[in-house]
Amino acid sequence: MCLAIPGKVVEVYEEKGLKMGRIDYSGTINTACLEYVPEIQTGQYAIVHAGFAISVIDEEEAQKTYEVWEELVQAAAQEGTDIFGMPLGEQDKSDEGPG
Repeated sequence: MCLAIPGKVVEVYEEKGLKMGRIDYSGTINTACLEYVPEIQTGQYAIVHAGFAISVIDEEEAQKTYEVWEELVQAAAQEGTDIFGMPLGEQDKSDEGPG
């Protein structure tokens, strides 16, 4: 499942001729291409999907999304799962290697 989540643009810069940005997702910083939202500026929020900012949203809408996301995480945790239905505490078996 792929999710498009809001993040706050904390830096805008150019890389190899592309408008790029550093995006803050509630404390986790990552980069995204901003070419699809050329009007975006530092301090604004964007919906980012697969490394591309696809729309600009206001801070109020971003906060509402964060609140709903937290409700989802809490509801899943009460069921003993993550948001994808996997039991909490389960490790990804593919990371264990052979043997």
